[in-house]
Amino acid sequence: MSGDESEIDLRVLYNAECPVCRFEIDHYRRWADRDGLPVAFDDLNGADRAAWGVEADAAARRLHVRRGGETLSGFPAFLALWAEMPRMRWAARIGGLPGIRTVAGWIYDRIGAPLLYASHRRRQQRRAD
Repeated sequence: MSGDESEIDLRVLYNAECPVCRFEIDHYRRWADRDGLPVAFDDLNGADRAAWGVEADAAARRLHVRRGGETLSGFPAFLALWAEMPRMRWAARIGGLPGIRTVAGWIYDRIGAPLLYASHRRRQQRRAD
């Protein structure tokens, strides 16, 4: 977590058990920590998820971000996260353009997120067996 809890502008709920998710979020966390950004990162597999009011399965399906009392998920969550990070603001601006936002959101919702979720379910099944 970065900064004093009362100064947090954006919270990220992500799946730390997903190697791809963890790899990407770890980059953002390092940048936030190094730059003193008001961003916090919560693992959906820990106690922090309860405060989100999001079921574990729903949280594992998509990235979630809370900003100013509003919870965003999927590609809009990435846009909000990127907008907070000086190194990624260019991606937020480009990704937020109407045509690009639609296409990137569709790719995330129909391809990226389902593939990561399927991998998550396989990991869970292996642990259960």
